[in-house]
Amino acid sequence: MKILVVEDDRVAGAVLVAALRALGHEPLLATDGREGWNQFMSAPTRVVISDWMMPGLDGLELCRRIREQGGDYTYFIMLSSMASSGENLDQAIRAGVDDFLAKPAKTGELKARLHVAERILSYATQVRQLQEIIPMCGYCKKMRDDKNYWSQVEEYLGKQTGTSISHGVCPDCYDRVLVPQMIGMGLKAPPYPEAKRVVPQSA
Repeated sequence: MKILVVEDDRVAGAVLVAALRALGHEPLLATDGREGWNQFMSAPTRVVISDWMMPGLDGLELCRRIREQGGDYTYFIMLSSMASSGENLDQAIRAGVDDFLAKPAKTGELKARLHVAERILSYATQVRQLQEIIPMCGYCKKMRDDKNYWSQVEEYLGKQTGTSISHGVCPDCYDRVLVPQMIGMGLKAPPYPEAKRVVPQSA
């Protein structure tokens, strides 16, 4: 995974880059906040690890700018000892920081934070995919998933989101389908807001 590291301390930056490579990632190093911002704009990464205190453009402002860009979600890890106080923590949360690493970062803690980052980014990608155009049959209304399987809307949404689907009747279908059925049975159809669900009686 490509990770943008923004650290103005060259020694600390080199150590962090080496740790990320040892964990199997592809780190990109920027030596200050402005360089980090420029790198992010030219080649956005899904994870940013940034120092807090930097000249010119600090970690908080870098995070704010990334959040304002929108697009694919970027997991932002703040590298600092400043987040220990409540006021600093509130500032970081308001800026959009996702997680914190104390300096100097330990490899075990870095690995754990990145594991969480990958999981969150995976969820974010799934949500984005659900929000995009989903192929649907114009006749039977089945939906096609990413493995080219066709399934009913209820089954598709259940698999993608893990939710259960409850059924109802919209006003148009009530007037177009249910009202004629009730009239045909000799029943008086109530107005839509007063309609009650009828549970069929077992024989």
